[in-house]
Amino acid sequence: MNIERSAGVLCHISSLPGKYGIGSLGKEAHAFARMLKKRGFRYWQMLPLVQTGFGDSPYQSVSSDSGNPYFIDLEELKKQKLLTKKELNACRKKNPIDYGALYEQRYKVLKTAFSRFNFENEDFRAFVKSGKAEDYALFMTAKSVYGGTFCDWDASLRDHEEGALEALRTDHHEEYLFWQFLQYEFDLQWRSLREECRRIGLKIIGDIPLYVAYDSADVWVHSELFKLDREKKCEKVAGVPPDYFSEKGQLWGNPIYDWAEHEKTDFKWWKKRFKNAFEFYDVVRIDHFRGIDRYYEIDAGAEDATRGEWKDGPKEKLFEGVVGEIIAEDLGVVDGGVEALLKKTGFPGMKVLLFAFDSNADNPYLPHLFDGNCVCYTGTHDNDTVAGYCKGLSTEELILFRSQIAAEMQRLELNVPIGDKPEEMSNAIVHLCLASKARLAVVPVQDILGLDNESRMNTPGKAYGNWRFRLNCLPAGKHMRRLQKMIKIYGRII
Repeated sequence: MNIERSAGVLCHISSLPGKYGIGSLGKEAHAFARMLKKRGFRYWQMLPLVQTGFGDSPYQSVSSDSGNPYFIDLEELKKQKLLTKKELNACRKKNPIDYGALYEQRYKVLKTAFSRFNFENEDFRAFVKSGKAEDYALFMTAKSVYGGTFCDWDASLRDHEEGALEALRTDHHEEYLFWQFLQYEFDLQWRSLREECRRIGLKIIGDIPLYVAYDSADVWVHSELFKLDREKKCEKVAGVPPDYFSEKGQLWGNPIYDWAEHEKTDFKWWKKRFKNAFEFYDVVRIDHFRGIDRYYEIDAGAEDATRGEWKDGPKEKLFEGVVGEIIAEDLGVVDGGVEALLKKTGFPGMKVLLFAFDSNADNPYLPHLFDGNCVCYTGTHDNDTVAGYCKGLSTEELILFRSQIAAEMQRLELNVPIGDKPEEMSNAIVHLCLASKARLAVVPVQDILGLDNESRMNTPGKAYGNWRFRLNCLPAGKHMRRLQKMIKIYGRII
């Protein structure tokens, strides 16, 4: 791991403030980047930037190579004279994010902008010709025209035959160009933000979900790389077995990779995916890293995850020839195989402090037990906020939690007041995170601000109502001054 001792903030683009219902790649994103750098942070971590699908999750996308059209800055489109002031004002929405309203209204506004766009523009034509968004544009065109999932389409289109693709491009050319336009605008705005981050010395941590969604361009175009039947329907799906947290396990429903087919191509699809990711980001976090060592597959159509089977994944072979900084999301049940894979690759794993205080003296998430090759988080997008977690404890549990924090402070020789209020304990956990041996310490923006679970990003197993958190304004004032001081005290300013 080449990351020097430093600090970062976890905040998705969707959570940035702004007038138009969801965060964007516009001025607020640029201001957020400058604010992080000013306060001593070296990294900005985001969730996947892809177009969301079922449940509005960035971990369920129509294409792993896409950019989310919701993140296109509408004010930039107005500057290009593609939208009017009146049309812009009609898009104003209050927090939190209302994905239903976005779905109904945002694409209409983007189509209005597209209707005024000169798609004979030389740069746009070059973008289309590059093929960067080709699979996405064809998939979304077919979805718009025929609906359903790709396995419901006419057999020639379902099977991705070239004649059917050419007919789709020709017969629905304007629709096809609309989806190209969205990716073109996203690409322009992302590159602008990326260039500013590079200029000021702020690095971006991106996120690759291990699995892709079934109803996606990825599976449609590369069906041979997944365990599907002759009609292109799933034979096996992903999940995790029953455990302490879930009596019947978790049935995710994502298609399972046919790793033998991937290996025959020297993992060409994956290597392209890594290459694209490292063009987008400075560091890449791989979600559900344990599935690369061994994965749990369940028969498609099963009611739950109780009757699955563990299978060997590609292990270190997947990373041969891959160059770039990778963080392994190694949370959950970690066995010897995962530990061996981490050791062979040298990738840092994750340490989450909300998992640390269970009265177990050997808990590997306790900061005094870390080695340097890890990334420490107060919590992740799937956790309670620290203040929210504290508010959910009984009086007795809160006293015990506080005493365990105090004991860890003593082990690390920290003289930090803990306080009794949830937001004060949140501040104490941030101190532990930044003081730890971990080379990189990342704090979700909610924990910087001491926010409770009304600001939680995601609750696993909850199908709706997630991913809605937004900041009302950019973090400022005492919170950021305090963080700047802490970053300096714990030697994380570069």
